[in-house]
Amino acid sequence: MEPPSASAAARAMFLMLTPNESSFEKVEDVPLYVQQATPVFVGLMLLELLVGVLKTGAPVITISDGLTSISAGMISRLPYLLMRGCELSAYVYVWNQHRLVELPWDSPWTWWFTLLGVDFGYYWVHRTAHEVAILWAAHQVHHSSEYYNLTTALRQSLTQQFASWIFYLPLALAVPPSIFAVHIQLNLLYQFWIHTELIRDLGPLEWVFNTPKHHRVHHGRNIYCIDKNYGGILIIWDRLFGTFAEEKEKVIYGLVFPINTFQILHVQLHYYLDLWRRSDTYKTFSDKLSTFIKGPSWQPGKARLGDYENNPKVTGKEVPHYPIWPLHLQVYVVIHFLLVLFIYHDLFEHKMMLSQLTILGMTSYILLTLTSLGFIIDQRPTAAVLEMLRCVVMVTMQRYSLMKPLYPSLAVPTERPCRQ
Repeated sequence: MEPPSASAAARAMFLMLTPNESSFEKVEDVPLYVQQATPVFVGLMLLELLVGVLKTGAPVITISDGLTSISAGMISRLPYLLMRGCELSAYVYVWNQHRLVELPWDSPWTWWFTLLGVDFGYYWVHRTAHEVAILWAAHQVHHSSEYYNLTTALRQSLTQQFASWIFYLPLALAVPPSIFAVHIQLNLLYQFWIHTELIRDLGPLEWVFNTPKHHRVHHGRNIYCIDKNYGGILIIWDRLFGTFAEEKEKVIYGLVFPINTFQILHVQLHYYLDLWRRSDTYKTFSDKLSTFIKGPSWQPGKARLGDYENNPKVTGKEVPHYPIWPLHLQVYVVIHFLLVLFIYHDLFEHKMMLSQLTILGMTSYILLTLTSLGFIIDQRPTAAVLEMLRCVVMVTMQRYSLMKPLYPSLAVPTERPCRQ
């Protein structure tokens, strides 16, 4: 298959592809819409930055928060280097072994039915991720930013994909995997552009579709915002199941208890440790287990989903965590982030030609780099030591040709001499 054009990738994001051009017989023929939409992501983020400055006089994206969100997105896709996505793998297995009927892959009716089916499945994926603490441990990553802009859309969890696949399996009893593979991407792409404060109201579309206005509510920590507006593409599911809320007073974004750090592994994994520590304070096995399978705010004696009694009061005057750090460090972090982004992109482009050991080594280096940059942003005392170690690892990997330098001419001092 030829990769989709830039036009197709952009239209995929706004659900403007026709069934005729996006229906395929085989999974192998389905374009990688998400991967091909990268230039659209970058273009829209730059446009949001420009419009934000013109409209408000200040950037809507900060270096510390924006880079952390993009880093989370990078980490969330690293498992795809070593395996096919859980959602598609499980789906193909159920389709091959247990399908009841086979809807025609080239029928527009199948296409539209799958759009609704995937979005309905996503509603329950999303709702369950808020109502079951062990699943919230994964999903809280997406809510951890105290800002709301297009980079926030990229702040994804490393671990959520290992549970979300269950909710789509009923579709595998009838819908061909190739059509599912299209719509699982379109559903994800649509949700990118709704992460912005610059689009205020879309009129009649607000009744049917998930929009920036509705999704802002979902990201709020105000009492009226919590556990509301789970829809992916459509907001009708929330209206049907009683989880819809209109945007009212100013939305304050982020977790109920902000984490106040940009260290990416902490952002991704801290809540698992919090759950373990909380369960350890309970005496009975039932309470320990309930810590993981009931709501994030559950405590013994409370309802399954807990309550908001212990939530800090939202006044509307909250200020996002914004560390003051020197300009030269900001420039350094941005440069090295762009360098690791180049390595990350190159790794995905050539993964089929690399050994598993090389992929594992480069993945470890990417994690080390993103961790080290987070330490620098947080200005931790050990940041200099960790960054020095990272630079030694980078030079070593270039010396032994495990990593391609961005500018080969600059890598001459690290090259191994040729034997005569």
